[in-house]
Amino acid sequence: MTDKNQKTPKLDAQVTVSKSPFVFLQRYPESASLLLLVIICVAVAVINPSFLQASSLIDMGRASVVTGLFALGVFTVLAAGGIDVSFPAIGALAMYGISKLVLDVFPDMPMALIIVLSVLVGTVLGAINGVLVHGLKAPALIVTIGTQYFYRGILLVCIGTVWLMELPSQMVAFGKWSLIDITANSGVTVSLPVYFLSFPLAAFLTWFVFNRTLMGRAIFAVGGNAQVASRLGYNLRTVNVFAFAFAGALAGMAGVIQASANRMANPFDFAGTEIGVIAAVILGGARITGGTGSVLGTVIGVFLVTVVNNVLVLVGIPSTWQRVVVGAFILMAAAFFVLRDRKIKY
Repeated sequence: MTDKNQKTPKLDAQVTVSKSPFVFLQRYPESASLLLLVIICVAVAVINPSFLQASSLIDMGRASVVTGLFALGVFTVLAAGGIDVSFPAIGALAMYGISKLVLDVFPDMPMALIIVLSVLVGTVLGAINGVLVHGLKAPALIVTIGTQYFYRGILLVCIGTVWLMELPSQMVAFGKWSLIDITANSGVTVSLPVYFLSFPLAAFLTWFVFNRTLMGRAIFAVGGNAQVASRLGYNLRTVNVFAFAFAGALAGMAGVIQASANRMANPFDFAGTEIGVIAAVILGGARITGGTGSVLGTVIGVFLVTVVNNVLVLVGIPSTWQRVVVGAFILMAAAFFVLRDRKIKY
């Protein structure tokens, strides 16, 4: 009896040591993406030192805003056990519909009201997704594919298909409003726009929801096991509607920022952006099955996808290859998570 009692702790210690890297990665899955991001940045900086210039970093920060807003919404829906592919259509409908409303009906509408209306439109469209997903008891992927076509059809049939090349002056001024101006070595002045702040603010809001409110706990509970969460008293309808409405609100915000930044509104904008955004969220550690993930991981995933896209352009690889590289990263992430789970289980 004495010998057995002495050997058991050693065996347990060996098992703990052998699993410790995987346990750490299970607790902090975003660390793998962060390590990959650091490796890519260091490698590219060694090859091309101009990569770390302030102007390049500002360009990447500016490019991450719209993707980041979309990704935070997708993360919320994934954490609740669903998936949303309608956010590009919601962003386009909010962007183009509000821009046309301002041009044709209310040219002097304050910029703050334009933003509020865009977020409101996105919230309503997202809430419709949540109601349908819960009411129909159908897979969220099927429902949001349907609403994606429905929302984009409304936009093209009822609102318009013509590019708006001249936006209201307040939207143009919002897009130009600079937070920081930096002159590069080439003499070109690069600006970090004020709208960049929307990304960290949205990340903080999302973090607050998940870490300081009962709704955040309910979202993870429903995403982990909806039946158990229901027996514990969580309202599945409320959670679903909130998650999709939150994603829609961020999509509406992304829409008005896209139009203001580009100084034009294109009803075909955001088409095909679903894969890149969902890839960023998955690379950040969220599972497609729900119940996991973090805001920090999502932000790291957004920066990873943004850096990869910029690096490919920087080294002269055609943009068409970006999807190949991002797809490869998703496969690597999926293989990594499966291997990690097996190591922990066995």
